[in-house]
Amino acid sequence: MLCFSYFTKSSLLASIYLSFLLSFSIAQPSYAQSTSNYPSKPIQVVAPSTAGGGFDLVARVLGIKLSEQLGQQFVVENKPGSGTLIGTQTVAKAPPDGYHILVGGLSNIALNMGLYKQPGYDPITDFIALRLVVSHSYTLIGTKSLPANNLKDLFAYAKANPGKLNIGSSGPGSGQFILATLIRSLGNVDILQVPYKGAQPVYMDLISGRVDLFFDNSTTTRSYLEAGQVKGIAVSSKSRAPDAPGIPTLKESGAMDLEMETWFGWFVPAKTPAPIVEKLRSEIDKAMTQQDVRSRLQQGSGRILQMNTQETEVFIKSEVGKWTQLLKQAGIFPE
Repeated sequence: MLCFSYFTKSSLLASIYLSFLLSFSIAQPSYAQSTSNYPSKPIQVVAPSTAGGGFDLVARVLGIKLSEQLGQQFVVENKPGSGTLIGTQTVAKAPPDGYHILVGGLSNIALNMGLYKQPGYDPITDFIALRLVVSHSYTLIGTKSLPANNLKDLFAYAKANPGKLNIGSSGPGSGQFILATLIRSLGNVDILQVPYKGAQPVYMDLISGRVDLFFDNSTTTRSYLEAGQVKGIAVSSKSRAPDAPGIPTLKESGAMDLEMETWFGWFVPAKTPAPIVEKLRSEIDKAMTQQDVRSRLQQGSGRILQMNTQETEVFIKSEVGKWTQLLKQAGIFPE
């Protein structure tokens, strides 16, 4: 009787434990079970900026092409706010089911780590990089009356005339702001940094001579350079821009050892099932073989990126470390 009672209790406990495990597993979302027919509904692509910028461009160009390839809509949603924090945090906290994609770039993946103490996400552990697809350089341009035609002469003039020159920039966290700050700190020159709300007002003042310098996306500067409204001083990329071969790089100038390109790609939340990750990577690779996609992403001055998964992971980790350190050197500390 004791033996029967013992095994009855043991069996009962085992049954309860098994029932608990089964109910627990049923209650949890099983993303792996839904990978075979992925995608079965529209996919959200979050651009953490307003419409019209680099984030938005990469979201829409790839979104349109993948919609065609997979037969499901990739719906672009612009989520600006707190720089690029709001949109990036949204995807970091989204279900890892393949239906939430983030456009990641230099700003929200690397620069924010050196700008904010608590950005609300970790770019290495909270995301999986699908592919990086394009990068754009910045071009330092000057007003036509600027008494210097290259970076070395510009620094010499600025040191001989401290506080006389100024440089326009967008808000903190933007590439324009970072580069303007680095020019002043790494160049050890006294140049007044003037904040603006957007690039258009800077161009108006640059053309009229009220602002001396501006570091902006090379694609945007191109029309002003071609019209002869401003002069080109240097580009921030490793090599010269294909649509402005006459403008030297920062390194070529011999006055500043710095490279900076604003790159973009697609990311998904960590723990997204491997089959979905690989399917999206394959579809992006397929899209990037199309000349119309490449041309739209390049916009004349962009550089198409071709990295495999391992190269992408190494590059992103390197960029996070590099820019966190460079921002400290420039006197920019996380808030």
